[in-house]
Amino acid sequence: MASCRWRPLEENRLMAKPKIVVVGSSNTDMVVSSPTLPRPGETVLGGEFLLAAGGKGANQAVAAARAGGDVTFVGCVGDDVFGEKATRGFRSEGIHTEFVRIEPGCASGVALIMVGPGGENIISVAPGANARLTPGDVEKASHVIASAHCLLLQLEVPLETVARALEIAREHGVLTILNPAPALKLPRELLKLVDVLTPNRTEVAGVLGWDRTSDVRKAAAALRKAGVRDVIITLGSEGALIVSTTEESVPAFRVKPVDAVAAGDVFSGTFAVARTEGKGLREAVRFASAAAAISVTRKGAQSSVPKRDEIEELLARKTGN
Repeated sequence: MASCRWRPLEENRLMAKPKIVVVGSSNTDMVVSSPTLPRPGETVLGGEFLLAAGGKGANQAVAAARAGGDVTFVGCVGDDVFGEKATRGFRSEGIHTEFVRIEPGCASGVALIMVGPGGENIISVAPGANARLTPGDVEKASHVIASAHCLLLQLEVPLETVARALEIAREHGVLTILNPAPALKLPRELLKLVDVLTPNRTEVAGVLGWDRTSDVRKAAAALRKAGVRDVIITLGSEGALIVSTTEESVPAFRVKPVDAVAAGDVFSGTFAVARTEGKGLREAVRFASAAAAISVTRKGAQSSVPKRDEIEELLARKTGN
């Protein structure tokens, strides 16, 4: 079973904030609200258009920063207006950008998103410069990863880059959290380096190379057998399922959804902060669930990310639920 020597922040009082390194993607989201989501070959007349900062890695970095983390982002953007704007946005959130590389002659990542009336969405991503993030880029940030409390990753950058970051973190006993999205089958060698995996009900099957599954518990058990220590499956309005040495369901916060874009990213980013602050699995999942619940009531990706006081306010209102 995967293991690490990480220590939560409450056991290291020399640090004011949890130090979190996010290795991942940065995109510009082009979002269209639509009365229905189109089927193949169908044209649907949509409504409002929104241009917003996104990318799973960037979303998670912003979520972690707003939740109280000291965040460093490792990524790659193009030498275009989207890349420049994204980097400025990171800095405005207090995120360290010394390891955000600009790739000459390359476009920054772009995501085309359609959002239906119930908040469901379909997304197509042109990775652009995200596909140019290399293991060498990660190695340049190795000293920052080594001194972090947590390394947080996704799968919108090359898998060899993700693997190298996990290796560095494991060498230094740093907590590793992987949000396996977009889902793809992952080798056992990589899974052994993951302390916490945060898939949704579709991704939990994809990581194993299964077409689909209605039994998420069976999939989680298979992932733990492959080497993952803790599996946290997000289930939307059904809450989240924790599968570790024990199994526990955590109910969702009831809200009226507007846009589910980035809800999983908000969950992962805020979970990383809560866990490294010393919260137990259930408490950290509840904190992250509150943040995700707030995010789905707002439009956009990073524009939907709540701040720490908003999360704590919702938790305080729902105490006892």
